[in-house]
Amino acid sequence: MLSLARLCIVTHMPRLTTSAFVAFAAFGAFWGVWGASVPRVQQQAGLSDGELGLALLFVGAGALPAMLLVGRALDRWGLPVAAALIASLGVAAAGLALTAVDLVSLCAGLALVGATSGAADVAMNAVAGRAETLAGRPVITRAHGVFSSLVVLGSLGTGLASAASLPLAVPFVVVAVLSVAAGVALRRTLPVGVASPEPRRDAVATGRWRIGPFVLVGILGALAFASENAHQSWSAVFADDELHATGGLSAVAPAVFAATVALTRFAAGGLGADRAGTVLLAGAVGAAAGAGLIAVAPTLVVAALGLALAAAGTAVLFPTLVGIVSRAVDETHRGRATSIVTTVSYLGFLGGPVYVGLWSDAVGLRGAMVAVAALGVGLLVLAPPLLRLSGLSRLRPEQLDAAVGA
Repeated sequence: MLSLARLCIVTHMPRLTTSAFVAFAAFGAFWGVWGASVPRVQQQAGLSDGELGLALLFVGAGALPAMLLVGRALDRWGLPVAAALIASLGVAAAGLALTAVDLVSLCAGLALVGATSGAADVAMNAVAGRAETLAGRPVITRAHGVFSSLVVLGSLGTGLASAASLPLAVPFVVVAVLSVAAGVALRRTLPVGVASPEPRRDAVATGRWRIGPFVLVGILGALAFASENAHQSWSAVFADDELHATGGLSAVAPAVFAATVALTRFAAGGLGADRAGTVLLAGAVGAAAGAGLIAVAPTLVVAALGLALAAAGTAVLFPTLVGIVSRAVDETHRGRATSIVTTVSYLGFLGGPVYVGLWSDAVGLRGAMVAVAALGVGLLVLAPPLLRLSGLSRLRPEQLDAAVGA
């Protein structure tokens, strides 16, 4: 007979999973709207390209410290923190759209948005990890698929709003409403009194807390994110400069990448934890092979095929890593574990476009794509030893198959 606490957990599992999806949808909608709104934000603030580049640094400046701090808050106060952060993201974004009228106001707004988005990122992944643990079935990868889908929809919706000459703030207000709704839904998922799962004796968190294992996994996440954001940021430039795409066809490149990422995450979301090792290494191979194909592509069609392959590879990497960590920690340390992995991984996201730029200056864009392929090779080589060194693969051997095992 189920205990009252266990009965409450079982009852709320489907709601928690749904709320995790809604939270990822709100997060994806924000980034889709923001990405498509950058030119209008720049125009509203009256900034040069150099000033815009400076302002964009404040996103990372706000995100990194917030990502490091939010883990402890999640572990201490639980899901209400995640709900508040997700709701605040949309409000901060709407405030940015309304107040960004010069360099100073834009920098301040981006620092606030960076802090709320970084904290919300950690919170969402912690929520999805908890939902996956309670449900006993894949949640994290599909949640990331929801995120990718809403990035595409948010971008398209913002484009339509711009074409209709609607005010800049309109799509941001829509995101604010969605974010607040997601926060409310998440807050109602686990009412006061619902117990957390019992701590496990085999979890990393048992005994003295160590950050080392999660830093090692974060290094793998950084390689994954560096490759992913390199393609997101440079694929259109590659199509334009190297393949001389005309008539706006260069815009097809990032669309192909984003759509493939979303589809792959939904397709791979049904794979069980026992295939995590195979998925991780296959993703690294796909990322490397796709970037290599782009480097030698003679036409836009071939480049699109390479981009789709790279997208399919990178799509599964970070969600798989988060899943490995989530299954290896108990609930009392889930926030901090997710925070460390996400923060270290985010450094790769920030560095990916810069990495391509430096290589492009040195050897051209095609050579830079070879360097991006090297990121996938590096992940392929480093994943088995780093996971073994972290101890995560030894804790729950059934979760990592022979591809990543000893």
